[in-house]
Amino acid sequence: MNYTINQLNIFLKVVETQSITKASEELYMTQPAVSIQLKNFQDQFKFPLTEVIGRKLYITDFGFEIAELAGRITEEMNQLKFRTKEYEGQLSGRLKISSASTGKYVIPFFLSEFLNRNHSVDLLLDVTNKSRVIESLKNNEIDFALVSILPDDLEVEEEILVENKLYLVGGSEENGLSETLIYREKGSATRFEMESYFKDMKGLKRKKIELTSNEAVKQAVLAGLGNSILPLIGIKNELLNGSLRIIKKEGLPMETKWRLIWLKNKKMSAVSQAYLQFLRSEKEQILEKHFNWYSEF
Repeated sequence: MNYTINQLNIFLKVVETQSITKASEELYMTQPAVSIQLKNFQDQFKFPLTEVIGRKLYITDFGFEIAELAGRITEEMNQLKFRTKEYEGQLSGRLKISSASTGKYVIPFFLSEFLNRNHSVDLLLDVTNKSRVIESLKNNEIDFALVSILPDDLEVEEEILVENKLYLVGGSEENGLSETLIYREKGSATRFEMESYFKDMKGLKRKKIELTSNEAVKQAVLAGLGNSILPLIGIKNELLNGSLRIIKKEGLPMETKWRLIWLKNKKMSAVSQAYLQFLRSEKEQILEKHFNWYSEF
């Protein structure tokens, strides 16, 4: 066999996405280039790794077995790279973080300088809803999780990063409570907070829309589909340019805190320890530089 590391990575991405189109987009390659490399890789096996039925790509059982082995090979290659960098005296390894979706407006500011200082550290950042974040943490698949609400059933330690303020917002200041409320999907921390706020308002009957990301909710509010409770961190530009306005109501804003959490008694890698030390020493400067606008609201 004469496969390349590039072919392994392409095959793993095809298995992950179950689509040559999606794989090419995520790898920043053209579809023909992905198809050629996939064919060259598959031609080295007697049994098919993939099959196309009705224009849809499927991974065969044999393909999944090869993908599992390919994953181990690429992980060993990464370890080889990391160990080489460590021998050269550089901090090296992989930092794995899972963030609740709105945390995408927070975590980059707490990562950029650390990654700039440590070029041999690879970042794996998964942005999803709170339920999936906690599941990844529970399964010990990640180093840290970024959440605004602590999990009930896990023993964790935490490093608080920044306040999380949630306001009722609409497309104009005068519209008050719209007949339509726009919610995040179940499992979202923002959905939980919004339901907590409205559950005691008996007699209120409104149409409800459910969307699967804060960005989608924000765009729906901008389009006039209804009002929603949204984290301040994700609507800064819209508030400043006037396209969204805060609707003042009793009991708002609701306040939580964005925090980085990790499993209690977890044995941390050198990279994880270095990142935690970085956060504790640089957090105040990061807040002053990137989050001082919070005081305007």
